[in-house]
Amino acid sequence: MISSLRRTALTLADLVFPPSCVACGQPGALFCDACAQAVAPIPQPCCPRCGQPQAGAALCASCVSRVDDPIAMARAVALFAEPLRPAIHALKYANQPQLAPLLGRYLVAALASPAWQNQIIDVVIPVPLHADRLASRGYNQSALLARHLCHALRLPLEPDWLVRHRDTRPQVGLTLEQRDVNVHDSFTAQLGMAGKRVLLIDDVYTTGATLRACAAAARDAGAAAIYGLTLARPLLQPHMHDPLTI
Repeated sequence: MISSLRRTALTLADLVFPPSCVACGQPGALFCDACAQAVAPIPQPCCPRCGQPQAGAALCASCVSRVDDPIAMARAVALFAEPLRPAIHALKYANQPQLAPLLGRYLVAALASPAWQNQIIDVVIPVPLHADRLASRGYNQSALLARHLCHALRLPLEPDWLVRHRDTRPQVGLTLEQRDVNVHDSFTAQLGMAGKRVLLIDDVYTTGATLRACAAAARDAGAAAIYGLTLARPLLQPHMHDPLTI
């Protein structure tokens, strides 16, 4: 959590040194209005389970082949491309937690879309970082996004109900199969989510491996239904060394 003292310091710093847009470099805001309006939504139609853009509305090939998917429905808000991509990178890697409320607005808008109107959410849980990575980064970007979403929509937030007990290697450059193996059995869920309809929040959906690993732990803890919502995803299923993956 960003302390009130830190927020005050950041506000004073902005007055002295006005921020520049992390996407286009224009001075005045960390993510300017022009770039905010240029964020590209996920093309439709898409797979009804994972949200992968495709020609039709049936399950995609990956979801058809996955017989035991713990996620009832996952969606990303926008394409992982300019101008959203550099904003997510800045939030995640460049010590810019102030971007979380600016980007969290997209999650708020997403839950008002028709895809979510029939979904009941009891609790929101961000995808956790391992304790070592959290200490190194200083914050969990997914938790900051989830906090903004819950504050805006008055949803219960439980950031401690999922724990990442194994520090996995970064998913960058891994194939779909390697990603699944890398994060398998890396999370532990609290039994307090038994019977709850859970919404998992993360920044980027690449192959869905991390969300599925979280959802598997939630299902083992008795969650009644698990959904996933992320800021972005690549347009196509990524392969090793795909420049869109992070």
